[in-house]
Amino acid sequence: MKQALWIASSALALAASQPALAQDVVARDPDTIVVTAQKREQDLLDVPQSVSVVSGATLERQQAVTFQDYAKLIPGLQLEQSNPGEARIVLRGINTGGVASTVSTYIDETPFGSSSGQNNGAILAGEFDTFDVTRIEVLRGPQGTLYGASSLGGVVKFVTNLPDTAATEGRARATIETTEGGDLSYMGQAMLNLPVSEKLAIRGSGFYRSYGGYIDSIGTGGSDVAENINGSKSYGGRLSALFVPTETLSVRLSAVLQDFDSKGGSVVDADPATLAPLYGLTQSQFVPEFTKVKYRLYNGTLNLDLGGAELLSSTSYAVQDVTLRDDLTTPYGAALGVPSDIGMAQMTNLTKWTQEVRLQSPTSSSVEWLVGGYYTHEKGGIFQRIDLLTPGTLSVDPAMPQVADIFTTSTYQEVAGFGNATVHLGPRFDLTLGGRYSHNKQFADQGGTGLLAPEALDSRSSENVFTWSGAAKYSVSDTASLYARVAKGFRPGGPNLLPPGVPAGTPRTYGSDSLISYEVGVKAQTADNSFSIDAAAFHIDWTDIQLFTVINGFGLNANGGKAKSEGFEFTATLRPTRGFVVAFNGAYTRARLTSDTDPNVGGLAGDPLPFTPEFNWNVNADYSWTLAGETEAFVGASLRALSKQRANFDAGFGAAFALDRPTLPAYEVIDLRAGVDFGRFTLDVYAKNVANSRGVTDVTTGGGLPVAPNGAITTGIVRPRTFGLSLGAGF
Repeated sequence: MKQALWIASSALALAASQPALAQDVVARDPDTIVVTAQKREQDLLDVPQSVSVVSGATLERQQAVTFQDYAKLIPGLQLEQSNPGEARIVLRGINTGGVASTVSTYIDETPFGSSSGQNNGAILAGEFDTFDVTRIEVLRGPQGTLYGASSLGGVVKFVTNLPDTAATEGRARATIETTEGGDLSYMGQAMLNLPVSEKLAIRGSGFYRSYGGYIDSIGTGGSDVAENINGSKSYGGRLSALFVPTETLSVRLSAVLQDFDSKGGSVVDADPATLAPLYGLTQSQFVPEFTKVKYRLYNGTLNLDLGGAELLSSTSYAVQDVTLRDDLTTPYGAALGVPSDIGMAQMTNLTKWTQEVRLQSPTSSSVEWLVGGYYTHEKGGIFQRIDLLTPGTLSVDPAMPQVADIFTTSTYQEVAGFGNATVHLGPRFDLTLGGRYSHNKQFADQGGTGLLAPEALDSRSSENVFTWSGAAKYSVSDTASLYARVAKGFRPGGPNLLPPGVPAGTPRTYGSDSLISYEVGVKAQTADNSFSIDAAAFHIDWTDIQLFTVINGFGLNANGGKAKSEGFEFTATLRPTRGFVVAFNGAYTRARLTSDTDPNVGGLAGDPLPFTPEFNWNVNADYSWTLAGETEAFVGASLRALSKQRANFDAGFGAAFALDRPTLPAYEVIDLRAGVDFGRFTLDVYAKNVANSRGVTDVTTGGGLPVAPNGAITTGIVRPRTFGLSLGAGF
């Protein structure tokens, strides 16, 4: 079979024509791209659903180490982000700005992040480092059958490199960047693979990144005067051991440790009507902000070949801790009528145990099946303290009362059984059916002290949910296939924390929301690989949408209304000559409410869903050629373009400013790159955001409270024009 260039990502197409900087993708032979989207190794052409793949080689070549960097490589993936480690991922427009995630994050066999709505999972998507990964797989559409809760929009899956018992290998890379108007940035990464014996290997990697700040506080409204207040660091590593005592048994133990340490958010004071920066790249800082995010993840995976079936067991323990300080001086100062600076300290803690066991058949020309069981137990807590501070200091003003010292704690437990089967009805037609039954139960409580403290109380909820999927695939030829898929996904409900004596009709729990997705697609390439295309069209009906709202004066989660999302995505790749690749990918997404939300939310039938541009498209072009011997050079360019999009629903903003919710303007980002590969050594130069776009990535409207001085709101922006130089070495 020829190399599968019908892939659903331009990134992998680019990597295929360039000198490999890392192991590209796991494959049974050099001409076949293999993914694990359906929890077994399959040729991508054989997967009857929309899957994008970005290889490790492409991620390194394009210096793509964050969500913002590789969003341009994945059709239809959108982000809402203003801090490293704090991001909301949106796929196919499935987003209402709530607190529970609609896209699941996996690293290898381990789900990461909260499955409930109690621990801010929606804005804490796992942003794992991309150095020494095999690939990133992005599965679009609901994945409830195999991946469980909170995968309404899809799954982002990081697949890391396995330890290799065949040879010692090492690589390292050092990078320096300069950003217009900001401080220098420095990065370093290293990897070492050590075969201990023919049956045991260890692989470790580490990284350190220090990003210079570029946003100032200039004293607006009496705020601080300080430069480059949004610098950040991230650092950590992965360690993995693979033990293969027999041909039928393998055991992999792995650990991931990663930290984000950022100062002020990458936001600026902006005009509420136009979202244009009011004073350049500045924000009004009264209380210095910071965010610290910590990942700790440990996994043990066992594979046992039983002859007629393969058994897999995956056991994981994950910790996700977030510690931050927010500046609430402007919004709370006006509400409380005090002269103090106001800061909020918050800790969000999540620990998560998961156990999954699967039994699956070998690859077969007749029937392939998979059955499994899943268990997870989450324990979370959110602790907040709001302090009145002596102006210009971080000291609590002893003359002022305690505003709030409050907490919520929660547990989430889920048990599920699932199955999936593919029937090959002849050499060209396949039918796949799957189902998952799950039961979850939750507990939450709250309490605290201070002026704004809630009453102590607790609440419980439980529910049973069945999700399913079905797909049909027809192979037109060895290099072309058509498919259709229908699937249901869900997101768990949960308890609301309310004081005693609330008015009748105030919901004490909220239910799961669910959607049904319909999808058709085509994957094809020419016989000589000079052209390939991957395209899919979809329609999604979303019911009982979870929304954060206010009912009878109480902020809570509730179910309300319906929505639909429809559109198409595609990737087309052209190879006119050897070494020259042009890949064009894009998406059209029309995501709308089909019924009104609660008036306190502010959404009306026909309103666009948040942070979903109707159009986004990306062009990636690369050309490589031989200079002498094994020395090769390359040049490349990328263009990402997004149409306008709407911010989150906010009835309070509309009432305060007599404006509709903000519209984020359309923008484009251009990146350039070039380099030389000498074999053992590499030299890369690159420029990101060459045109210095001021694209808006996030909006904070305040729910009717002032956000910044002089009636301003705040917006997240893309990083200004950046130039970088990277040196690599390997053996």
